Amino acid sequence: MRAVVYKSTGSWYLLKAEDGKIYNSRIKGKFRLKDIKSTNPVSVGDHVEIDTETKGDETIGIIKEIYDRKNYIIRKSVNLSKQTHIIAANIDLAFLLVTYNNPPTSTTFIDRFLVTAEAYHIPTVLLFNKVDDYSVEEFAEMKYLAELYRKIGYTCIGISAETGENLDQVKALMKDNVSVFAGHSGVGKSTLVNAIEPNLNIKTSEISLQHKQGQHTTTFAEMHELHFGGQIIDTPGIRGFGVVDIDKYALDNYFPEFFKVKSNCKFNNCIHVDEPQCAVKEALTEDKITYSRYKSYLQIMEGDEDENFRKDPYQDLR
Repeated sequence: MRAVVYKSTGSWYLLKAEDGKIYNSRIKGKFRLKDIKSTNPVSVGDHVEIDTETKGDETIGIIKEIYDRKNYIIRKSVNLSKQTHIIAANIDLAFLLVTYNNPPTSTTFIDRFLVTAEAYHIPTVLLFNKVDDYSVEEFAEMKYLAELYRKIGYTCIGISAETGENLDQVKALMKDNVSVFAGHSGVGKSTLVNAIEPNLNIKTSEISLQHKQGQHTTTFAEMHELHFGGQIIDTPGIRGFGVVDIDKYALDNYFPEFFKVKSNCKFNNCIHVDEPQCAVKEALTEDKITYSRYKSYLQIMEGDEDENFRKDPYQDLR
């Protein structure tokens, strides 16, 4: 019987099967060891094949096969550098929540997420949350940042999960799709899910004033049904975002503004670092490519980790 993974707690999985029933399920025997390098071989959003078995009054599911994924969001595992962690799978649309200073979202973090989404063919919308909570100066900075990404081609929406501002636009995009909300802890993912689907009543938490960081309230990724059609996957807060297995000669494909001009480079294998007559660097000097994006490109190229999420996210834009 076919089923979809709605929640993963590491060893047990909550599935919704094609018969409409919910099954608490586990992985079959040695399945975990079968050529899987991820810390979580089964992810929320996965389509799986299950058997069922009844013990006493409970019928549980036994996951025996994962169907091919159309896409997934993946990052380096936090504690195990040689392994990866799949955040969610089979996604129609990703929403990355961005906040200015409560907590700060760095351009480095945004770019790393977008590169991964581009690499795995996941359309992404940037949601600039908490617009009701900014000073005039902060609001202007957010508008500038949104315009930067709009020019690249990304949809950007200023929202307030607290007041409901522009949530109608978000719901229209989510309708009949499998969507995922991602971002740092404290950016308002769970508050936004509650605003869109109030009956879920997902736990939320205050920002740590000392570090302006969120406190993890979503421990595991979980999929929820939407009354207007579709599903939403709420994910745990992500502090850093390690990009996985992208060849340096292909990296520019995942920066749309780089891809647009790179055919004009003198060398076909130009990686836009030291090569002469590089169209990407020329676009950089002409302000057609922003320095923050080029800096993110170099950091990913050099394999640097995303450790700058506590710094001023707009220091390179000023």
